[in-house]
Amino acid sequence: MEIVKLQGTDKKLYELVAPLVMNPAILRQNNYYPFKTSFKYTWYIAVENDAAIGFIPIKRELSGNYTIDNYYVRGDDAGILDRLLIAIIAEKEKGREFLATVHKRHVALFCQKGFSTCRQWKNYEKMRYCPQNIHVQAKCI
Repeated sequence: MEIVKLQGTDKKLYELVAPLVMNPAILRQNNYYPFKTSFKYTWYIAVENDAAIGFIPIKRELSGNYTIDNYYVRGDDAGILDRLLIAIIAEKEKGREFLATVHKRHVALFCQKGFSTCRQWKNYEKMRYCPQNIHVQAKCI
């Protein structure tokens, strides 16, 4: 598996993720929340045998902060999600806030990577990257 980084309007992005983001089963897994992109997004895509098996789009806000609003990994595979998060965190600029809307089923993995819960909803948690909290499942203030 390799992690490919593409800008939000790159032609290759559409070739890789269209079969996933237009798949009704994957949309259902994402609670029918649509996947979005624009020039403000950078996509990290896990690719195996020339096919996307997972992706996380990162939106760069006007403030310079980062947001993960939705993502997908085949079969909820923790290994794929882990590799994507490692790639993203490695490129994060210091001093910039990094927020993520995370499926409840992935909260523990995000906590292991240094995210902490700020807000809880029925199906998701809003999490903030707090690297000092790695291995501590603390709540953000």
